[in-house]
Amino acid sequence: MIRMEVNIREAKTNLSRLIERALMGDEVIIAKAGKPVVKLVAIQQPRKRVFGGAAGRIVFQEGWDAPLTDAELEDFLGR
Repeated sequence: MIRMEVNIREAKTNLSRLIERALMGDEVIIAKAGKPVVKLVAIQQPRKRVFGGAAGRIVFQEGWDAPLTDAELEDFLGR
């Protein structure tokens, strides 16, 4: 990843090029009067969910679905 800093005027002139750099993973900082004010970064696209993607990663203990006892329910409710 390359970190580059440009001033506002250069950013306005070369916005398309800077966007392409950000999409490639580079860090583009836009500065005003030599002070960094904005970072141009690509938006991470959400990964497509896959049905069954957690198969084999989750293990349920025997009786996980059994009703709570009165004591467990009171503890859960914080009473």
